[in-house]
Amino acid sequence: MTTKSTISILSVVAAFLMLAVSCGKYSQPKPYGYYRISLPDTSYNTVDDSRLPYSFSMSNNAIIQHRDTNGWMDIVYPALNAKIYCTYHRVNNNLRQLSDDANGFIYKHAVMADAIPEQGFENPDNKVYGVFYDLQGNTASPIQVVLTDSTKHFFRAALYYYCTPNQDSLEPVTQYMRQDIRHMVETFQWK
Repeated sequence: MTTKSTISILSVVAAFLMLAVSCGKYSQPKPYGYYRISLPDTSYNTVDDSRLPYSFSMSNNAIIQHRDTNGWMDIVYPALNAKIYCTYHRVNNNLRQLSDDANGFIYKHAVMADAIPEQGFENPDNKVYGVFYDLQGNTASPIQVVLTDSTKHFFRAALYYYCTPNQDSLEPVTQYMRQDIRHMVETFQWK
């Protein structure tokens, strides 16, 4: 065989192989996706439990789990895989210490937070004053609240999810929880 015919045969074989390989299914890596989250409709009920030194309005999609008889409790959202940890302290000339402790817990998230905007809250009729912290970024606790009457009561709430924080995938749930927590704060009363 001549070199010219060898090259022609090799060219035909190469073309045939390229056609055979190109006709097969090519698998391409798929980007990560997120589950579609169905947010429930919300109505609110007043929580006026004798074990709590405060009352507020809470979503009917949540349940309360008491941690002790001193006002510590958790508000659990089973369908959303979320929990609001709530702590309560009587103020006894220690308001500054309680505030500093709460700020310490909040600003531990500054490492992962892009920003921590604060919004003040006042309800003089019910003597409820506080700050709403809306932590931006992939933080473990995107929403935190501190409430007090400055003389007797101190309340802190922090939202946590039972998953790895991912701001993009959790944003619809965080918006939903932001609305529920704001409603809780707006209806909050000391006993």
